[in-house]
Amino acid sequence: QVQLVESGGGLVQAGGSLRLSCAASQRIFSISTMGWYRQAPGKQRELVAAISSGGGSINYADFVKGRFTISRDNAKNTVFLQMNSLEPEDTAVYYCNAQSKAWGVDYWGQGTQVTVSS
Repeated sequence: QVQLVESGGGLVQAGGSLRLSCAASQRIFSISTMGWYRQAPGKQRELVAAISSGGGSINYADFVKGRFTISRDNAKNTVFLQMNSLEPEDTAVYYCNAQSKAWGVDYWGQGTQVTVSS
């Protein structure tokens, strides 16, 4: 069974930083674009950032550009989201996603809560 295990969420004051991690099985991680999504109460889930399987292509949502950085360690089958200059509007459950349309892969983690206080 594929598992995406997230960690690193928590409570932080505005202006602070958090680093999210998501570990996956090697079989899935090596072929997948890895993404971070978030869902705030009453809102739809939205893409935060994504990185291609080889790491050569990275996309960010406009609302996090310059503040968040996505990276992946293929040796450890882990993707990271470094979040700096956090704002109360960043409060949400953050989800890790592994996706490969070519291989029919689309898996989600259980989510980790990020709360930013003002």
